[in-house]
Amino acid sequence: MLRWYQRSLSARPLLTQSITTAVLFAVGDITAQQAVDKRGLEKHDFARTGRMFAYGGAVFGPAATTWFKVLSKRVVLQNKNAEILARVACDQLLFAPVFIGVFLSSMAVLEGGSPKEKLEKSYLPTLETNWMVWPFIQLANFKFVPLHHRVLTVNIISIGWNCYLSMVNSK
Repeated sequence: MLRWYQRSLSARPLLTQSITTAVLFAVGDITAQQAVDKRGLEKHDFARTGRMFAYGGAVFGPAATTWFKVLSKRVVLQNKNAEILARVACDQLLFAPVFIGVFLSSMAVLEGGSPKEKLEKSYLPTLETNWMVWPFIQLANFKFVPLHHRVLTVNIISIGWNCYLSMVNSK
């Protein structure tokens, strides 16, 4: 399976990372509904899982793949530790605030709700929680993980985060 993933990643990196992101966003939602909410299959909201799958594959996967490439090309410093800190700062002060807003707005639209209401209710608490978790993860990601595996690393760790986002969004 790892060889298949590596071949796919080499041949079509954006497509591979987008599909992987879609699947792992859906896994995060399934985890939220089954392990946290304990809904059972009878009460599982498959449309919600589908929205998470679609958002992960169509929005977050391509955006994160592109973002990590931009950071690796544009944020380059002689001191590698300073470079990592600068990349984390860019990630957390530019990408995270924008994509938390995009996520909450997208979900509100897909659910037929009001993006304004969703943002007013959930944006700041979600961003604050993000800042308690992700800077540390991204420090390790940018220091130890090769560029072509950074989206996958974020996606694997994001199963728990997507579980959290799914719960925030469903409230």
